[in-house]
Amino acid sequence: MKTRSAEILKNPVYCLAFGFGSGLSPKAPGTIGTMVAVPFYFLLANFPIWTYALVVVVAFFLGIWVCSKTSDYLGAHDHGGIVFDEFVGYWITMFMAPIGWNWALLGFLIFRLLDIFKPWPINYIDKRLKGGLGVMLDDAIAGGMSALCIQALMILTG
Repeated sequence: MKTRSAEILKNPVYCLAFGFGSGLSPKAPGTIGTMVAVPFYFLLANFPIWTYALVVVVAFFLGIWVCSKTSDYLGAHDHGGIVFDEFVGYWITMFMAPIGWNWALLGFLIFRLLDIFKPWPINYIDKRLKGGLGVMLDDAIAGGMSALCIQALMILTG
């Protein structure tokens, strides 16, 4: 993978799919990729909500393309190193969440648990939908479910 690692980092499409290199982590690349998404969330959270939403929607559709191209290059659907889907899933998780490290960490934990264990309908999409859309959509759904959890916790904690 050393040759491929260098090629991945040199190619902007593959580098983005691999979360600027975070997906090259030998252990827990999805978790590392999500960690790298956190500072981007704090940047996004300072924008108006419509800007945040627009960035996430554009990132989702861009992700379909970059994940598809990278999967084709690697010859593997949803290669573990492709973590741009985790970026977008985390940003969806944190949509309209309060800004703060405690909420960012809570969102991180909820999103990672849902992404790892893949309850229905995440597992249904993960098993049946291939290509870039399949790579992106299961994490987008995990992000949506995580966002609902965050919103419910906001209501419960007043």
